[in-house]
Amino acid sequence: MLRPSALAACATAVVCAFAWRSTAAASPDLFDDIYARSHAIQASLKTVTARFTETTTTKMLVAPLVSHGDLAVVRPDRIVLRYTDPEAHVVLIDGAQMTLSWPSRGIVQKSDIGAARKRIDKYFVGKAPDDLRQAFRIAAALSSDPPNTWQVTMDPTRSQIKQGLAGLRLWIDRTSLLLTAMQMDFPDGDRKLMTFENVRMNTPVDEGIFFLRH
Repeated sequence: MLRPSALAACATAVVCAFAWRSTAAASPDLFDDIYARSHAIQASLKTVTARFTETTTTKMLVAPLVSHGDLAVVRPDRIVLRYTDPEAHVVLIDGAQMTLSWPSRGIVQKSDIGAARKRIDKYFVGKAPDDLRQAFRIAAALSSDPPNTWQVTMDPTRSQIKQGLAGLRLWIDRTSLLLTAMQMDFPDGDRKLMTFENVRMNTPVDEGIFFLRH
């Protein structure tokens, strides 16, 4: 079972990284430049939908677990991940409440993640590059895997962040400026990689996707 703080971090990273927040002007630093270029997208972003592939690597499993599903985000704080395989289940975050519904296992688990979300928002949401550098070592570089992307590496330097997150890797499409992949490394050695396909912005989202059938 995933930790509530890890899921909250994952959801917040998705919302933030699909369109970087910035008021900075372009500069020779690539990370600052990515921020500045994506400012217009951030301002207009209301919804995101995508198909995802999630690869979880953990000491508890002999081989990585690969799952697929559909993601929907309605800003500011409604996120749903509907896993279709290998086992159908749903992770829903609506404000400060996270619900895990896993019908085949008879699981309906509700968690208050308000405190975790506030800690994450403190360091991520609405932060300019110089603000982020006070909490992370940040590097940006061209990447060929996935093709035509930038890779942004964010390694936390503050102990409070390190307790829940050892490192964050983001791959951003150089043409659309949207997130194509995200990797989260956790202090216990576990790793979660999410890749995104068929990403669509500001299209109508069927409210039924947020409805849980127990």
